[in-house]
Amino acid sequence: RSSWLLLAPLLTPPVPVITAPPCSLCPEGAHRFQWIRNLVPEFGISSSHVKVLSSPAEFYELLKVQIKTAKQRVVMASLYLGTGLLEQELVDCLEETLEKSLQTEGSPNLRVSILLDYTRGSRGRKNSRTMLIPLLQRFPEQVRVSLFHTPNLRGLLRLLIPERFNETIGLQHIKVYLFDDNVILSGANLSDLYFTNRQDRYVLLQDSPEIADFFTELVDAIGDVSLQLQQDDTVQMMEGMEHPYQGDKVVYCETANRRVMEVINSARTRQELLHAKTFHSSQQGSSLLPQQGSQASGGLKPEPDTWIYPLIQMKPFGIQIDELVTETLLTEAERDARIYLTTGYFNLTQAYMDLILGTRAEYRILLASPEVNGFFGAKGVAGAIPAAYVYIERQFYSEVCCLHQQERVQLQEYSRAGWTFHAKGLWLYLAGSDLPCLTLIGSPNFGYRSVHRDLEAQVAIVTENKALQQQLHQEQEQLYLCSGVVSSSTFEQPNRYVKLWVKLVTPLIKNFF
Repeated sequence: RSSWLLLAPLLTPPVPVITAPPCSLCPEGAHRFQWIRNLVPEFGISSSHVKVLSSPAEFYELLKVQIKTAKQRVVMASLYLGTGLLEQELVDCLEETLEKSLQTEGSPNLRVSILLDYTRGSRGRKNSRTMLIPLLQRFPEQVRVSLFHTPNLRGLLRLLIPERFNETIGLQHIKVYLFDDNVILSGANLSDLYFTNRQDRYVLLQDSPEIADFFTELVDAIGDVSLQLQQDDTVQMMEGMEHPYQGDKVVYCETANRRVMEVINSARTRQELLHAKTFHSSQQGSSLLPQQGSQASGGLKPEPDTWIYPLIQMKPFGIQIDELVTETLLTEAERDARIYLTTGYFNLTQAYMDLILGTRAEYRILLASPEVNGFFGAKGVAGAIPAAYVYIERQFYSEVCCLHQQERVQLQEYSRAGWTFHAKGLWLYLAGSDLPCLTLIGSPNFGYRSVHRDLEAQVAIVTENKALQQQLHQEQEQLYLCSGVVSSSTFEQPNRYVKLWVKLVTPLIKNFF
């Protein structure tokens, strides 16, 4: 019975969407991607503040170090927090740091805000909520735990869909981990697999107060329209807030849209004023003699050579910025440009597939082989999901072949014994360049869920700095090294056999995973 519940459609259409007009890449100015700042804030930083991580263990150790040294704020947004020993160690680090903050003179400054998904975080008797309740009980004034509940799971649908399957309707999928002014962007959740043998991507933005402020405000905005975890494991909405599944859906979505767009627009205004001020100062400073200039600029920050653009996608609230930027990047990529695109779950939207097949750039698409798919070996219906991905992959590959695009569009499968694959994002290499100048990194998988159902966030990192471009290139190469090129013979292997019922059901349920 449960498997058919996957077919349940949303009861009502989402809030009507207003999108920005299409943009085109402009070569003028410091870089050709400045059009993105028409949609979101632009944060100019020095490339020396960006560090690309490569392994789950490195990610986990960094989380612990950052928690232990935080003085003002810890803000963590994730799908869920696991319940194992490694996750408990993270909670212990939080407790230790909060305890230390109580011993400082005056009122403690440290604030901890955690945003998780309600359905995933409530799964099972021991869950994310039970892991965090001791912190709420011990530090009620300093800790906030918000549990986002999609407004699309309500009424009869909410009553009928069992645990796990209710997660197909919509999730809080953003993964941002920030500590004072240091921000980690990733696709990894707070779970032991992501700390050991589940490959993802991770980037650390150090000493970036404006970016940290932005993501703090974004998490606060989503937190304000989420259920608040209480010390007795109950949940309640903030006073005066519309309930996500008991209240009026349109009112709730409009409130959420307003809160999130306020964050984006106010940050954009702040950054524009900062740019204008910096430009004005540099114009005045240009009249200085060279030696005076070097002395005068001694205490100033170096000129930015790297730009960070936060891209938000929250279709339930009518926010489609990430989708618009991604489609524009794919549309405008020039002939002989190369795009390396990776996703742990290959289930591209029709719009993204059409752009890949119909545009001029070369594509190298990295996806999970069935054995490294996160659902491989799962019980019940979920165990058939890797086969469904094989079926979707084969259909796309057939289309590539029909259009004689095999040279331009190449699929590669990640395979690594004992590991699973969860990396997502893209790297853009301009025509004639051996190094990428832009990468997208964060939570979206480029699939239907990411675009239409879940709350997502990633950043576009644009850089002119060769050393950072080299870091990003090495990250890409390291991931693609563990892959093999897909050909027609790939689908003749015994482990690629797809049962008839999976082929029949996949078109009906592909929008749910």
